[in-house]
Amino acid sequence: MSELTLERTFSADPKTVYAFITEEAKLLQWWGPEGMTVPEYSLDLTRPGSWSSVMVNAEGERYKVTGEVVAVDPPRSVELTWAWHDENDARGHESRVRFEVSPDGQGGTRFRLIHTGLSDDEAAAGHTEGWTSALRKLERIAN
Repeated sequence: MSELTLERTFSADPKTVYAFITEEAKLLQWWGPEGMTVPEYSLDLTRPGSWSSVMVNAEGERYKVTGEVVAVDPPRSVELTWAWHDENDARGHESRVRFEVSPDGQGGTRFRLIHTGLSDDEAAAGHTEGWTSALRKLERIAN
């Protein structure tokens, strides 16, 4: 199994950054890589339970991903399962995503995204690219 860890520092305080990773309206501002829209979603990550989203690229290709929020520790972390669906809507390999928020000691926030249990290095590389793109959007709104 492969995994990835991405870290960012934001000028916004931890409570604000935590809201951007848990509250649906705020999460939708950065969820998915740049250039994607999210026309279908259920993204309340404030509590345990199911979540889902469908991302659509400029060519109209749809990418469905679903999972369960398995741990919520406000305002420090959220952990969820993650699995892409294929063209027949069959759920594929399940991995885990953990968002961690902590004070950076200067009034801002240290943010970590840890994605574990990916099927192979190719999946890890693809997710690194996607998460890096999404985090650029988060950086624009949380700094």
